[in-house]
Amino acid sequence: MLKNFHVSFNEIGTDEAGRGCLAGPVTAAAVVLPENFTNTLLNDSKKLSEIKRFSLKPIIEEFALSFAVTHIEPLIIDDINILNASILAMQKSVLKLDTTARHIIVDGNRFKPMKNYSYDCIIKGDGKYMSIAAASILAKTYRDEVMNVLHEEFPMYNWKQNKGYPTKEHRAAIRKYGITKYHRKSFRQLPEQLKINI
Repeated sequence: MLKNFHVSFNEIGTDEAGRGCLAGPVTAAAVVLPENFTNTLLNDSKKLSEIKRFSLKPIIEEFALSFAVTHIEPLIIDDINILNASILAMQKSVLKLDTTARHIIVDGNRFKPMKNYSYDCIIKGDGKYMSIAAASILAKTYRDEVMNVLHEEFPMYNWKQNKGYPTKEHRAAIRKYGITKYHRKSFRQLPEQLKINI
């Protein structure tokens, strides 16, 4: 059972989705839940089916005291790198919130200080704290919706199914069709890119 951190004020949970993808944005969400919020289905988004994630999305949006989502596009990812882009997406989401909460709990082990906020990085936090789990679900579902739209423009990559992750099918499509404006040029799109023929 997930829990809310036992402190005297509401905390901001934040997480990202799409960090390991070859195409599409990296997306982060920030969520503030009521202190007594409980939901037996809520868990790390990676442990839930797509149907369960999308069924939880409106529940989180209804009961959250505040929530926000940010997409960082491939051009910026290529410019500042994926770690910095992921942190930027989380920070931008936090700043969009309508809340007096000033303590952030971050999934993972990396974050950057923000003026007027304190924070804790929590390894596998999306499996330990409800607000981070809620953020992971919103980040994942909002990003999936973006990839479904991009799929309509470039159906040959089947982003509706693989969401931009480096599946065999996705890489086969890159070999056949090349990359699009939505691909991250700083990422190794194909394994053989690092091989040198002598």
